[in-house]
Amino acid sequence: MKQPYLVVLGVLAVVGSVVSAGSATAQSSQPFVPPEFDVPAGLASDQFILRMLTVNDVVKDYDAVMTSVDHLRGVFGPQSKWPSPDLSLEQDLIDLGWHQKEFQRRSSFAYTMMNPSESECLGCVYVVPTRKHGYDAAVYLWVRKSEFDKGLDPILFKAVKEWLSSKWPFDQVAYPGREIGWEAWQKIPSEQ
Repeated sequence: MKQPYLVVLGVLAVVGSVVSAGSATAQSSQPFVPPEFDVPAGLASDQFILRMLTVNDVVKDYDAVMTSVDHLRGVFGPQSKWPSPDLSLEQDLIDLGWHQKEFQRRSSFAYTMMNPSESECLGCVYVVPTRKHGYDAAVYLWVRKSEFDKGLDPILFKAVKEWLSSKWPFDQVAYPGREIGWEAWQKIPSEQ
């Protein structure tokens, strides 16, 4: 019988690889954002609210993911196995806990996208470090299938690009799979 902590570590290893898949995620002595930078609490529009993703969002997040499994495949790159059709609620809870802790540590930032009443999760936005030459951050985002079909994805993408440009301290942000194709992204050398 596996020890519980081994199972959790195995899940965390998988979770940690979700956002870093193909992104050359940075783990360096340099902080991702300057210590004096006030990390934005979120972004609000008439159609959605972005705010820190926490473990308290697990039921709504799980619903958004599991109703969109095929649609979301490849969001983090062509080799990414996320989301698995057999993702459990418990695994999603661990995933959200991982993201919440990284946000608190200021090492990456995961935002949930809720409808204005916060009754439904519409998607997520991940702002992560990268070692890819010429970039200081990579951003991945997804919209649940039902909202994608209603045209929310380009609205979110435009809003996130403007938000990152005006409120964050990055010089060059990459949007892999969107503004740069996966093959081209993979070919960008990583800085040491």
